[in-house]
Order: sequence, then C-alpha cells, then structure tokens
Amino acid sequence: MELYDQIQEALTFLRQQTAFQPRTGIILGTGLGNLTADIAVESEVAYGAIPHFVSSTVQSHQGKLVFGMLDKHPVVVMAGRLHYYEGWTMQQVTFPVRVMKLLGIEQLIITNASGGVNPHLQSGDIVVVRDHINLLPENPLRGVNDERLGPRFPDMSKPYDEALRARALAIAQKLKIRAVEGVYSAMQGPNLETPAEYVMLRHLGSDCTGMSSVPEVLVARHMNLPVLMLSLVTNVAFPPGVIKETSVEDVIALAGAAEPKLRSLVRDLLNQ
Repeated sequence: MELYDQIQEALTFLRQQTAFQPRTGIILGTGLGNLTADIAVESEVAYGAIPHFVSSTVQSHQGKLVFGMLDKHPVVVMAGRLHYYEGWTMQQVTFPVRVMKLLGIEQLIITNASGGVNPHLQSGDIVVVRDHINLLPENPLRGVNDERLGPRFPDMSKPYDEALRARALAIAQKLKIRAVEGVYSAMQGPNLETPAEYVMLRHLGSDCTGMSSVPEVLVARHMNLPVLMLSLVTNVAFPPGVIKETSVEDVIALAGAAEPKLRSLVRDLLNQ
C-alpha cells in the first residue's frame, strides 16, 4: 500500500474517533510528557490502535495522540515520540507528522531533551533551534516521492519558522526563562555520545545534540508545515572535562525538573 493511502486509512480511523479540529501539533520528548496535564482532553487514542502507527517503546513516552484544548488553543499532542534507534523505519517514525498535517494542523512544535555542547549553556536552558546538523544514517524522504505530499527536493534554507522563533524568545524573556537560539545536531543513538564525539559536534557548530526530531522536521518541511523546535538542555557535555556519567533516568529527572518552564513557554506561545 502506498504511503498516501496509509495516511488516508489513519485519517479515516481518527475521524471516526473524534471530530475535534486541532490547529497546532505538538511532539513531546523525553521527560516532557506532563504537558498533557494542562490540556482539557477531548479524546485520546493509543498509537497501537491507529492504522499504520507503531508503538513507542521508550521509558517516559506514553505512546498516544491527545486531542484537546490547551487553554483556548486546539491541539493534537504526540505524548511520546518515535525514534529511529527503536528499530522503526524513518517512514514509521515520521508517519504521525504526515497524519497530523492532513488532520489540518497549521504548525508543529517539537520538544526534546538534549545534551549541551556549547559551553555557555547550563542544565535547564532552552535552545530555540534555528538550524540543525543531520548526522542520522537514513532520511525519511528517501525513495519514490509522492507529489501529493510534497516536492522531490524540498528547500531547507529556512527549516525553522522565523516568526515562531522570535515569539518564543520574546516570551521566554518575559517569563525570565533562560533561552537562546542555537543549532541542534541529531545522532542515531541509543548510546550517549563519547567525549570525542562531543568535541566533533562542537567543532561542527552544534550547540546541543540529541537522537530525534530532525526526521520529523524534514517531513514537516516536505509538507510545507511551519516548525518550531524547543530543546531542553539536561546536561552539558563540553568541554570533555565536565562530562559526567549519565543514565536515561538522569535525563528524565533533569528534564522533568525543568519541564514547568517549557510548559509555560508553550502555553503562552499558543495563547497570545
């Protein structure tokens, strides 16, 4: 079955579950799932119930689509993302973005937890991503292109929406949240990076690094969907002398402690 037909099957199923019309799609990253507590939920659908969706297998990722109102703003939230390192194909990882776009969302907000490779960053800082470095071994746009979804060669000169970035930075300043623009790099994972890899990433121009998000951005831009990425720095890993042994539990705990700032930023951004 072609990708477009798979999307249509997923859409048909979801519209049978809810008539809710979201304006913004939000992807919640590691340790950032509590934003769903701020939503007046209209409907929830587990990934595994949706045709052609795969299930999230990562700790702290709930694995469901949540439809509802974030204050006055209608949203659909991926409570837990999918990752290439889980063993899914890039097409499976990004399939929900295509479905949300055809559900009618007008913009996509992506959140993630990352390691800081800019020595000026601190744990708990938010990086408003202005560009990325894609070091993943696969691309979700590889293969036969369907012009109904987007062009064969999508332009990436402005991957992250300038107006959304400016608003996010202004709101962060108003809320007295440490936030800076920066470059996100994507590695395959699931292992954390070695000291030499952190040095490489810094020399390449990366400010923070993670194991997700860039595939979703590529597909969103393929479908002409404006994107804002907010990366929550959980640990700083440059220069190598500051690196501490880190577990996924540490990342989740650090992200959870800083999450209220990110939640406030997203709420204000969508309800101005």
